[in-house]
Amino acid sequence: MKVLFFAQSREAAGCDHAEVKADAPLPQADFWHALVELYPALAVHRKTARLARNEAYLLEDELIQPGDEIAIIPPVSGG
Repeated sequence: MKVLFFAQSREAAGCDHAEVKADAPLPQADFWHALVELYPALAVHRKTARLARNEAYLLEDELIQPGDEIAIIPPVSGG
C-alpha cells in the first residue's frame, strides 16, 4: 500500500511517501507497528495523527486493505 506523509510526519519519515507491504487486511495498530519499524521517528505521531484511506478518514475499527492509499494526517487547526 502507498503511504503519504504530510507536515511533521513527512519530516519524521524523511520522505513524502513510502510503500508498506501487506498480503492481508491490517488492523490500524498493526499498520502503525509496520510503519514505525520502517520509520522509528514516526512513533511520536501515532497518538495525534489521523489515518485517511483513499481520501477518507478511517474509523478506529476499520481495517486497512492491501492496495489502499493511506495518508498520515497531522493535527489540523483552522483560523
